[in-house]
Amino acid sequence: MTPHRLRFAELSAKTMSALLADDLDAARTESGVELGELFVDDRAKWLWNYRLKQLETQPEAAGWIARAVLAESAEAESAEAAPAGAGPGEVVVGYAGYHGPPDADGMVEVGYTVDPQYRRQGFAKAILAALIERAATEPAVRVVRATISPDNAASLATIASFGFTQKGDQWDEEDGLELIFERPA
Repeated sequence: MTPHRLRFAELSAKTMSALLADDLDAARTESGVELGELFVDDRAKWLWNYRLKQLETQPEAAGWIARAVLAESAEAESAEAAPAGAGPGEVVVGYAGYHGPPDADGMVEVGYTVDPQYRRQGFAKAILAALIERAATEPAVRVVRATISPDNAASLATIASFGFTQKGDQWDEEDGLELIFERPA
């Protein structure tokens, strides 16, 4: 499988507010990319609400959180026309980012979701690689973290080849039991 070339498009507070209001047209206009139904499902809405509250108290997080993921793949390159707001051969395959800027210990936690229609095509690995690469360019980042449900075999398989080691577990109010994995940036 050929690696996917990715581009990340920031989702502004205005975009997230439009998504919370189920206004995909306004969110597409604001973001400049063709956001799909994945961006207005219940899980995404929980995330946009959480991120908007985060931005109220931590505006410096804007550069780290909430990005649409656009990918160029062999299949997309052969498409006759790209969706509005996407470059030639680009499709929106999900969303990703970090839970916030680096903490006092230099740790950032990755988060990503791949649209079901693009799963099992290597996009999760490509997104994770891009997030790790970006973290490595930031002098303040020393550790990259991923937290995953022990039942999420796909995500556990995704991180397996990236040098993460399990550091423990935690209880997340939204997601329940999560295993904590970390790797040097």
